[in-house]
Amino acid sequence: MPKSKRSKLVTLTKTQKKGREGKELLFDQIREALELYKYVWVFDVANMRNSFLKDVRRDWNGSRLLFGRTKVMAKALGLTKEDEVKENMSKLSKYVKGAVGLLLTNEDPDTVVTYFAEFAKSDFPRAGQIASVSFTIPSGIIYSRGGQISAEDDLPLPHSLESTLRVQLGVPTSLRNGKIMIDNDFEVCKEGSVLDAKQTRLLKLFGVACAEFRVRLVAYWGDGVVHELATADDVDVET
Repeated sequence: MPKSKRSKLVTLTKTQKKGREGKELLFDQIREALELYKYVWVFDVANMRNSFLKDVRRDWNGSRLLFGRTKVMAKALGLTKEDEVKENMSKLSKYVKGAVGLLLTNEDPDTVVTYFAEFAKSDFPRAGQIASVSFTIPSGIIYSRGGQISAEDDLPLPHSLESTLRVQLGVPTSLRNGKIMIDNDFEVCKEGSVLDAKQTRLLKLFGVACAEFRVRLVAYWGDGVVHELATADDVDVET
């Protein structure tokens, strides 16, 4: 009978000196979970929002989602054949880099792939992201949706926001008869351009949720085999 690798001593001193207790806890949590679940997935969470993470945790409450230092997570999976927990699991550790998390589950791969392929949330973009739409505030009275809907179905922005628009966000506004006005169309962003902090604030102010949040599956281990997923936009598992 092969010797169990569960109890093998693994040093964490090379990960980082600070937060040793937290790293040991994460390491132990992963090692314990590896004995309970058939599949281990690595997924990209670069743009994860806490509210979306709660949705994922709720939908997968029979599984385990684990996040933490990638060096610790990779070490818990095993970096070599000698310290891996299960056969060929060390081959999965090379994917544990960057902003990633682990999903440990007994659900079959098709179920996982289908869920994350359909899991999409509208969101407001962050600074540094690429604008997926062009948005311009039309001249005249500035309404709460910035011209996205007809004026008859909209309400003017509260006059208290005028200084915020003009001073903080760089929109050349003025206050006339209690209404925020602008003399010329003001381009907030152009599709394909990199957004800065002012632009993202304006998009959020006018309710332009033009970003889509998705979780990108990277690779998974199951039955002693590591499967790498095709591309960032293609979540079909390679055969």
